[in-house]
Amino acid sequence: MDFTFNEEQTAVREAAEGILTGLVDSDRVQEVEATDDRVDRALWAELAKADLLGLGIPTADGGGGYGMVELCLLLEAQGKVVAPIPLWATLVLGALPIAEFGSDALRSALLPGVTAGDVILTAALADVADDIAVGGPGRPSVCAGVNDDGSLVISGTVHAVPYAHVAHRVLVPVATPDGVVVASVDPQAAGVTVERALTTNREIHPHLHLDGVVVGADDLLAGGDAARGDEVLSWILNRAQTGLCALQVGVTESALAQTAEYLNTREQFGVPLATFQATKMRAADAAIDIEAIRVTTWQAAWRLDNGLNADRAVNVAAWFASESGQRVVFSTQHLHGGMGADISYPIHRFFLWGKQIELLLGSPSSQLARLGRQVAAGLATGLAATEAVPA
Repeated sequence: MDFTFNEEQTAVREAAEGILTGLVDSDRVQEVEATDDRVDRALWAELAKADLLGLGIPTADGGGGYGMVELCLLLEAQGKVVAPIPLWATLVLGALPIAEFGSDALRSALLPGVTAGDVILTAALADVADDIAVGGPGRPSVCAGVNDDGSLVISGTVHAVPYAHVAHRVLVPVATPDGVVVASVDPQAAGVTVERALTTNREIHPHLHLDGVVVGADDLLAGGDAARGDEVLSWILNRAQTGLCALQVGVTESALAQTAEYLNTREQFGVPLATFQATKMRAADAAIDIEAIRVTTWQAAWRLDNGLNADRAVNVAAWFASESGQRVVFSTQHLHGGMGADISYPIHRFFLWGKQIELLLGSPSSQLARLGRQVAAGLATGLAATEAVPA
């Protein structure tokens, strides 16, 4: 693959970094974290004005028609300033699946609003992802019965749903008698209770309790075809993980840049800390880790955009973003010495974001186990094909 960005992708990166770095600093993030919903509404509006919120939405639905690479550039820019906005939740977890699998009615009702900055979306994937992480089939924790008109009546609890407290719709995987279906649920609908919950990086990821919630046929992805449920879930999860990896690229890159500046200006024994061999080697190790996260992330995004099988590439990127990512943010905080433990100092927030992304991706050991299962399955398939060839 070619890692060179074209002119349009470069323009996306420059526009995103220009707005985010121009409007977001540590003081602003701290102010937003003190609000009730912890969303930078003004920043969200500026991104909408710049047509960045519609990047991954097809032109037929009022968007820019770009792909995963462009969305990752936007998410990387967000990670560099740890901006408290629901970019990943809305654009990757919500808008992409609706654009790909949603009915005409669902797309027209939601996607133009996303581009305009009026609609926030998310998805309840934590429980399914956790089941997959331990080798399970990825069965949803929410169950449903099917009515004669094709609508569902769903009940159950989904945990840690990003920005569900401000979302207009939540995509919820549901177990039906025929298989898995992904439903678009209105958090304000009858039977939905939103329980506030805070994350490691101070975002709000509520739990949703569903009790007899009715979801119409138009609000089911892939037309409510349970035979396609695993396909839809895999499609969403691959993009969700790749988006998190892009966020981790931005978080770790910015954390290292801040650390380099600190080491070059902070003195001990009359010389900058950057002159000590131990600090230089620790920073160099972090730089190598970041490059590994970056390269594997773009590999995964590129394969997704080009219609190639990306399962293994996504898993590899997720392992590096999880394992190497937490190592980088720990090192950068540690290199700040006592200042790194000060929760009012900027580097501490990057540590929290890096750790939160690791938790969302799943532990490195679970990622390795999943990759091992993929490799074993591939070897088994190849062996079976070989054995099927006549002598």
